[in-house]
Amino acid sequence: MRMSGGPAERGRRLEPDVRREQILAVAVRLFGERPYAEVSTTDIADAAGVARGLINHYFGTKRGLFIEAVRVLVTIPAVAVEQLPEGDLATRVDASVTWFLDVVSRHSRSWLAAVDGGGVGRDADIERVLQEADDVAADSILVAVGLDGEREHRDELRAMVRAYCGLAKATAREWLEHKTLSRAQVHVLLSTMLVTLVEKVFKEMS
Repeated sequence: MRMSGGPAERGRRLEPDVRREQILAVAVRLFGERPYAEVSTTDIADAAGVARGLINHYFGTKRGLFIEAVRVLVTIPAVAVEQLPEGDLATRVDASVTWFLDVVSRHSRSWLAAVDGGGVGRDADIERVLQEADDVAADSILVAVGLDGEREHRDELRAMVRAYCGLAKATAREWLEHKTLSRAQVHVLLSTMLVTLVEKVFKEMS
């Protein structure tokens, strides 16, 4: 996830993509700090240093902005996979887990709120975003471990990797929210589990 820093001065001229990213970065932070109902578009506009109308221009409504904030927090960008180092399975798994833990720790409160759906209850659009993010994560992990070319058992592999993603989120929560595990323990657990899946479980399917 690529996010810009703090608010710019009001009236500063920025390219549209930069301005949109600036608003989104502030929304990600504020929705992580307070429940959805307690964050207004005025709050976001003031913190971003923009006119409130720009939020409507880029995102339509507060709900539209919130959905996009959840999407950017939970979806693995293609660049994360492209930048993985060359090397054996253990090297690439280690780098993948490091990237995941770096991201969720950097945006911990916002990420925890996003994977919970932001505290808005059962919402079909949010659930769709979370499911799409799990599908992207599954495909990204298959690329990372060198199994993206598998066709015969692709559906089963993706299902197993989605289950692993559920474990990854639950384990990250133990670290970030409950403080029951350290980052090092989470890293070992997630790395070992993924290598074991590839070397033991996945091979049984081929």
